[in-house]
Amino acid sequence: MTIWLIGGTSESVSLSKALSSLSLPCVISVTTPAALDLYPSHPCLKVVAGFITPHTLSHFCIINGIKIIIDASHPYAVEISRLAMSCDLPYLRYERKPVEGDDSTLELDSFPALLDAHYLAGERVLLTVGCKALGLFKAWHDRSCLFARVLPVVNSIIAAGSAGFTSDRLIALRPPIGEDLERAIWLGWNISTVVTKANGAAGGEEVKRKLARELGVSLIVIRRPPVIYPRQTDKINDVISFCKSYYSYV
Repeated sequence: MTIWLIGGTSESVSLSKALSSLSLPCVISVTTPAALDLYPSHPCLKVVAGFITPHTLSHFCIINGIKIIIDASHPYAVEISRLAMSCDLPYLRYERKPVEGDDSTLELDSFPALLDAHYLAGERVLLTVGCKALGLFKAWHDRSCLFARVLPVVNSIIAAGSAGFTSDRLIALRPPIGEDLERAIWLGWNISTVVTKANGAAGGEEVKRKLARELGVSLIVIRRPPVIYPRQTDKINDVISFCKSYYSYV
């Protein structure tokens, strides 16, 4: 009986450490090889990289003996969440608590809601939205001065280049980004607008909101996609209790 922990977030790393301390057998799935080294080395943990699809899901669950699923994937990785929920297995969603909004931040439901308007026109814009979304902004290079922050991995940098970002408009850093460094980036590039996702405190959203108020920078937050989970928590203890309920020897 094995736990499938859907990883790729700092929360999933914390969960993997908690599960390993209890010696609960766990397979952690991540999408890129670069994420493999983020997880602890432990006899009860197995970390695999690659995309799980509707065609490979059944085989993945069978060969790994999956009996329960802990979904700690990124809030915007809705495809893998929906795929996991389609399994006839006990499922628990673990998601970082959202940051409370304020009047100084513009929150939008989607990227089209942003790009179909004129919020970015003539602005010096820092995008912290992930490399997959950068292509959506390609047509805006002539209408604003765009900068992007991506993960320091080859695929992210290639995607940014394909989206029109030259080396002087690109910075590669792995989160979390501290307040001092975040401030230095905004001031160094003379940023007037920041676009980010609703990533919660662990994703640096609180820091961005604080700096936006302090520096008078416009902050635009793209809300999380609406997904209805059968069971959800933001507490690690709830996850541990859920897992332990299926293991009589713990």
